[in-house]
Amino acid sequence: MAAVTLRAVGRAPAGDAWERYAVPALWPTWSPQIRAVRVDGGRIAPGVRIAPGLRGEAVSFLGVSAKFVVESVDEERRRWTWRVRFGPVRLRLHHAVLTRPAGSATTLRIEGPALALAAYAGPARWAMGRLVGEGSRSSASS
Repeated sequence: MAAVTLRAVGRAPAGDAWERYAVPALWPTWSPQIRAVRVDGGRIAPGVRIAPGLRGEAVSFLGVSAKFVVESVDEERRRWTWRVRFGPVRLRLHHAVLTRPAGSATTLRIEGPALALAAYAGPARWAMGRLVGEGSRSSASS
């Protein structure tokens, strides 16, 4: 098992960035690799927020689905954790949104097989930059 932590900083207010995470129907608006999100048995419900136990699937631009379950959510601290399964590959993702003087920052710690982390880091970094707004900076560390 390996882990990598990604970071991005941008001009979007932290509350706006958090809402983009907290509402699965919004994920395709900032994450280019996600085309649709289905929750709890296939419903695409715009008003659904992430919550512990929420299950669903994220459909990629290639039409391939990854199943997920949300493990924990802390709305006040703007943090959440979920598990994602794509075939035999299993990842655990820990997200946070932080307030910055000129916008927000987001961090993502991904735990899983090293090869999967290497493949996912690029698209995740790109999506995180879009999450916190135009003109963002992003970085990675192991």
